[in-house]
Amino acid sequence: MPTLNWLNKEEALSISSKVPYRLLEPMKKYSFGVPESENMLIQGDNLETLKALLPYYAGRVKCIFIDPPYNTQNAFEHYDDNLEHSQWLTMMYPRLELLRELLDTKQGSIWISVDDSEAHYLKVIMDEIFGRENFVSSIIWQKKHTRSNDAKWFSDNHDFIIVYAKNKNQWKINKLSRSEEQDKCYGNPDKDHRGPWASQPIQVKTPSDDYIYEIVTPEGRKFWPPKGRSWQFKKERYFELVADNRIWFGKDGKNVPRIKKFLSEVQDGIVPLTIWPRQEVGDNQEAKGEMKILFPEISFSTPKPERLIQRMLELGSKAGDLVLDSFLGSGTTAAIAHKMGRKYIGIEMGEHAVTHCYERLKKVVDGEIGGISESQHWKGGGGFHFYRLGPTIFAEDGKIRKDIPFATLAVHVWFSETRIPLNKMPKSPFLGENEGKAYYLLFNGILGDKSSGGGNVLTTKVLRSLPKYNGPRIIYGELSLLNREHLKREMITFKQIPYDVRMR
Repeated sequence: MPTLNWLNKEEALSISSKVPYRLLEPMKKYSFGVPESENMLIQGDNLETLKALLPYYAGRVKCIFIDPPYNTQNAFEHYDDNLEHSQWLTMMYPRLELLRELLDTKQGSIWISVDDSEAHYLKVIMDEIFGRENFVSSIIWQKKHTRSNDAKWFSDNHDFIIVYAKNKNQWKINKLSRSEEQDKCYGNPDKDHRGPWASQPIQVKTPSDDYIYEIVTPEGRKFWPPKGRSWQFKKERYFELVADNRIWFGKDGKNVPRIKKFLSEVQDGIVPLTIWPRQEVGDNQEAKGEMKILFPEISFSTPKPERLIQRMLELGSKAGDLVLDSFLGSGTTAAIAHKMGRKYIGIEMGEHAVTHCYERLKKVVDGEIGGISESQHWKGGGGFHFYRLGPTIFAEDGKIRKDIPFATLAVHVWFSETRIPLNKMPKSPFLGENEGKAYYLLFNGILGDKSSGGGNVLTTKVLRSLPKYNGPRIIYGELSLLNREHLKREMITFKQIPYDVRMR
């Protein structure tokens, strides 16, 4: 497969593996709404934050939308969108690697908004990271309707949304809800007992001898498929459809035959198109209007309309699914996810994590009525927790920080061993079993002995107190006093803290 090369690419390929694991520190001051909420708003560098999320959420995110800086050589108020091309690629590559790890293996998809300046380069590096076979589509979004007569070459009226699945063979896109306007296209001129229907052509582009035959209408008119085409079914199937009153020849019985599609058979939704006009999903002007209502005194240069994000979340997720946006900007993705009943994680580095995102989500919880609120029957509720990126798990001397809780290190150890998140916070040294191995952690007095080294050293007494497991065991601790023969007999692999704990 062709790959893209650029200055500092070798560095970009290794960045994500070198990022240290950091803690996420809850900020009660900026958390809002019901305390049971699983929604997260995180302030911090998104690369380091994504790495911090891996032990908890790897393989759990169903839908990711990101709207990264477009690298258009413009200086935006809240972003440095003046990155040199190779810097932009180096910035994106490791973030995309981590985002891929966070996606659900079967039903995960990522949607990226981008313009012409980097869209085609993004496609190539996405092929590298996600696999060319997992490319789903390139959607054209009409971002404005006015013509720029001062444009040097073309008036730029669209952006792209690049869509990939984690595993395209297993991923299934949702269908769009039908609108009243679309349902008006269905009628029932022949009073069919099955209800309203619409007719569709029965010829197809690919010709086949078995599908080419003469059709005679009830009034005696004869039809063959157009040159170079076939009917869409064999003659036997055609007569079955005629007998079932599914072939329509017009009111007078003389027209080219068409097949009836009943409204009752298509109410599960419609397949989305790859062109999204502003009338359906909004444009830049609509987005700025929404922000102006929310924050009359604050401007934001590049918001996305709520209807656009709604379309993506409708296609890529269901109620209760986890949604993530690591370039949260003004908070639109989190706001829409909240109104649509999705769980979400939003990451934003700047101060507008508070001035925009926090304030906007507060309004949503309180029942904000703008954007898609009316169509979603949104009246308020729920909540979110605010976090800031904290210190690394390891201190500068390579030792584990003394203030690290047992549960935090347990999650880290489990993920570094299994590459899957820990489902339940452990309350004992036994972390769980995966692929025929059990994992244990002796740390921070988990066995109740708070003395120096108490309970953190593997002894015969400690081993007897551990939950039993009939198979290989991986045990982390500060020291083992069992000899090699004893460990081998018990099928134990001992790993010493901090030396055998992965720092990255």
